[in-house]
Amino acid sequence: MRVVLAPAPFKAALGPADAAAAMAAGARLAGADAVEVPVADGGEGTLEALVSAAGGHMVDAPARDPLGRPITAALGLLPDGTAVVELARASGYERVADGERDPEATSTAGTGDLIVAALDRGCRRVIVGAGGSATTDGALGIVVALGARALDPHGVPLPGTGGALSQVRAIDLSGLDPRLAGTRIEVACDVTSPLTGPDGAARVFGPQKGASPDAVDRLDAGLANLAAVLAGQGLPDVALLPRAGAAGGAAGGMAAMLGATLTGGGALVTHAAGLDAALEHADLCITGEGRLDAQTLTGKAPAAVAAACARAGVPCVGLFGQVDVPPGVARQMGLLAALPIGRAVRALPDALAATADDLAAATASVVTLVGSRP
Repeated sequence: MRVVLAPAPFKAALGPADAAAAMAAGARLAGADAVEVPVADGGEGTLEALVSAAGGHMVDAPARDPLGRPITAALGLLPDGTAVVELARASGYERVADGERDPEATSTAGTGDLIVAALDRGCRRVIVGAGGSATTDGALGIVVALGARALDPHGVPLPGTGGALSQVRAIDLSGLDPRLAGTRIEVACDVTSPLTGPDGAARVFGPQKGASPDAVDRLDAGLANLAAVLAGQGLPDVALLPRAGAAGGAAGGMAAMLGATLTGGGALVTHAAGLDAALEHADLCITGEGRLDAQTLTGKAPAAVAAACARAGVPCVGLFGQVDVPPGVARQMGLLAALPIGRAVRALPDALAATADDLAAATASVVTLVGSRP
């Protein structure tokens, strides 16, 4: 059997490349030929998945964390000249301590720094993984870092923070880095949320980033203000654009101000990772991630893998740390089966530590079972 292993990250346990390696060990134990294609959906693991799948490499570049402090963050360089910028590397939730989380004070400027670093290295295609942000700034930080200016009612430049959104009366893009004119920016979005409203960036994700109820109201109104200002300047109206709410509205802001295209992260990453080619001669594909739940159905990596398998006519099985969907949902996703990998009742730290071994064992069992079918 030829088996393609295409897992997303198992959060807090394994990145996509390590998860694929564990699965491959189990597949080989069962006598199969294993092909590793680690994937992600725009959030955690996107950089690792694309660099691993494409044979690229990572470099460190100076940047700023969400509060403007100097840091060093990684970006990926692929053999075809594409750069991969994972927004969470500089502007992510884990860059700020619990007591520092405040989406009115944080900024995506560090992600803009990484885009500049990509341009400095000659890259003219940039994939931005828009997940895991500590920010709700509508990409103000990114575009200011790239040379634009956000102006208040008196024409005074504003900082690129969430708290500045409501004060914006104009966006001056004349100072944008001229290299952007010849650069294609693709945003891999891990959610389908619009920019504003009850399902928008501030109301759905603001509280987990540290926003109080009043701050959520201000941020939602600020994002609506930014969208109105941009539309008033003749730029695309992204107020209700699907996926514009990813990364605290950074996806929508990049679409309007940088001409970025917004794509479901799972589909973009699986395609860029070469999954379709890997499936051409496959007998089975195994995907998975830490948790299968309702969000997985909305374009997350395992759903994108299952869709690719359906197109290729390859059966697909999902292995998960936890399965939290009703019976039948896995089949609706296109999975032959969705199985939890745990082999014992363990405390969470012990279960996380055993993820690699459990993945290998579960993969060996699936390959043996599927391989025994007539």
